[in-house]
Amino acid sequence: MDSLRLLPGAGIEDEIHADPHSPRQLLLASRDVYKDFGLPPHALGENLLLETDTACLRSGTVLQIGDQVQLRMMFQCEACGQLDAVQPRLATRIGSRRGMLARVLAGGVIRAGDTVRDLGVLAQPWLDDWRERVRRVLDAVPEGSVVEYRVLARLAGIQSSYCRAFPRLLARLGPYYMATAVTAQSPAALPRWQGEGLFEQY
Repeated sequence: MDSLRLLPGAGIEDEIHADPHSPRQLLLASRDVYKDFGLPPHALGENLLLETDTACLRSGTVLQIGDQVQLRMMFQCEACGQLDAVQPRLATRIGSRRGMLARVLAGGVIRAGDTVRDLGVLAQPWLDDWRERVRRVLDAVPEGSVVEYRVLARLAGIQSSYCRAFPRLLARLGPYYMATAVTAQSPAALPRWQGEGLFEQY
């Protein structure tokens, strides 16, 4: 694809995964990774392929692409087992070089060959550890509200299958966190928070 239109706070225009409440609006991969591992095109499932080594990008960094678009770097994309279908043990070998997940701060059209500028760390960093991201989301839940497990997973940028691990994690975090995250079937009468303002606050 020669160009993409990005919507601020949402992701790629008309893309099924565009989500204003997700930290995973775009996946940025490095061209060098394709060379180093001899990967076929699009093997990493990236939205943007950069000359920059994405493993060296710090969370909170803002990249400007072309004249309009600005992207906020969120956290490194975990190398999942699906990559092993591309090459044996690729998920293990590629480590933190799978790519960087990002949110769209300023939208516009980007085109192949656009200049990429590193504007520095302009936003709060998010950690690669999914447990710490879950804690951060829970810390942002407004007083008097709760968040459902599936929404918590989406806001923390993890698959819904991680919800099975939430009870044990919440028990370790303490009573406040256990009371703040609930299942969809919970009878709790408190308002359900959907993540409004999360990425502006953090």
